[in-house]
Amino acid sequence: MSDSSVNTLEVFRGTIEIMLLDGVLTREEKRLIIKLASLLELESEEPAMAYTAIQEGSELAGGKSINRKKQLKVYEKIYEVALLNESLSQDEWRVIRYIKELFDISDDEDKKVLENIKRSVEEKFEDGVVDKMLHALKDSMTIVGGMFDSVRTKKVND
Repeated sequence: MSDSSVNTLEVFRGTIEIMLLDGVLTREEKRLIIKLASLLELESEEPAMAYTAIQEGSELAGGKSINRKKQLKVYEKIYEVALLNESLSQDEWRVIRYIKELFDISDDEDKKVLENIKRSVEEKFEDGVVDKMLHALKDSMTIVGGMFDSVRTKKVND
């Protein structure tokens, strides 16, 4: 895949908008947002700028372009953080799907990301936690893959 023109503030704003669809930011969602801001290397004022732009329905200028290597790293780390939560909310699933689509992550890239997450979890945690995570990872591959496949099908048929 080639680098696509994706902006850090576009990713951050879109993620916040998805999480605010139900009007609530849970502790897990806030944790995910903080991690995303860190991964995107946002300036200290940029998260507040994004939130204000959402509230006002205004445009958001600024941000930096994200190269392909960074896109894959952001996707992998956000996916891992989401999987480490006790249970994944609909908003977290939507965020994973949104980032996957925004970064135009192929099925092969997605498989590699999931393999990296599996290795990372195995290195960091005890077997019981690993088993739980691997089950969640298997479920997530099915759920996210299915969601993404339905998006692709709709685009082809339009």
